[in-house]
Amino acid sequence: MTRREMLGMVLATTAAIVVDGGEAEAQRKLPEPSAKKLPRWRGFNLLSKFQVASQARFDEQDFACIQDWGMNFARLPMDYRCWTEPDDWTKLREPVLTEIDEAVRLGEKYGVHLLLNFHRAPGYTVAQPPEAKSVWSDEDAQRVCALHWAAFARRYKGIPNRRLSFNLFNEPGVVAPDAHRKVVVRMVEAIHEQDPNRLVICDGRQWGNTAPMELVGTGVAAATRGYQPMQISHWQASWVGGSDKWPEPTYPLKEGNHLWDREYHREYFVRPWKELEQKGVGVMVGEFGAFNRTPHAVVMAWMRDCLANWKEAGWGWALWNLRGSFGVLDSDRSDVKYENWHGHKLDRAMLTLLQEN
Repeated sequence: MTRREMLGMVLATTAAIVVDGGEAEAQRKLPEPSAKKLPRWRGFNLLSKFQVASQARFDEQDFACIQDWGMNFARLPMDYRCWTEPDDWTKLREPVLTEIDEAVRLGEKYGVHLLLNFHRAPGYTVAQPPEAKSVWSDEDAQRVCALHWAAFARRYKGIPNRRLSFNLFNEPGVVAPDAHRKVVVRMVEAIHEQDPNRLVICDGRQWGNTAPMELVGTGVAAATRGYQPMQISHWQASWVGGSDKWPEPTYPLKEGNHLWDREYHREYFVRPWKELEQKGVGVMVGEFGAFNRTPHAVVMAWMRDCLANWKEAGWGWALWNLRGSFGVLDSDRSDVKYENWHGHKLDRAMLTLLQEN
């Protein structure tokens, strides 16, 4: 038996496990969230189940890094096709679900709150190819999506909200507020039928940028994004059409008659979400970061202002990603002097900025 197989046997368990004193202490340090007020979580998006074609088991080293760096949060953006049969989206595959159990157990072990997200949900994705049916309008897609969330709720029933929460859809795009609310309510009902206390967090509309006022009174919290302006965060990103034609960004960024700086960010991308929070909907930043082609000095200056505004607002955040082109490890930027970190290339300057905020 390999070391990894042995590790899997140890980790493949759920909430019923009795933890030792060290793990219990890590759990006690996790703050208690509520839908009306989310903690100021800090951490990363972990991408092991992000796409079905490249899915893998979650890496324990990632959780250890988060703990070592003084952080306490991981969002897991996942593709539902990872755990469903290719020819039947209602049939769930237990071996893959067991690998997600491992991540839940690792969060417990290292004192890391997990936010489970359907990045590709039955009936909706921001990625390619699009789903054949739309969860915003199709009854069958809604039924199947509710089935999946109910299965997750049943599986993790009883795990406290300080350790685990659910993030229904990644960045709903162009969807009407009433249609968004209707689907969210249906998913929440399916979840709460299995686990009445599970905390649910919903991304804003317009790809996470519009505060979802329509969700006031539904008992959910909300997540915004930190990618504005796109000319900084996605310069020369191959999946963003036309980004290769944008001029090399600077910061503050002059665009037309306005200047993208800390004050502009606070006014247009914090204030509307503070208004949502004042109506009883807790807020966090589910994703932020900048692609590795943007000059590092520009990224750092821009991130510093974003982080300062979120700290002022009392919001937590999760960098996209931990390892990869937006992250602090193995980002392959050409203008960074990396430090070796357990075999990975660490952007120490970026990590320090995150730790300070």
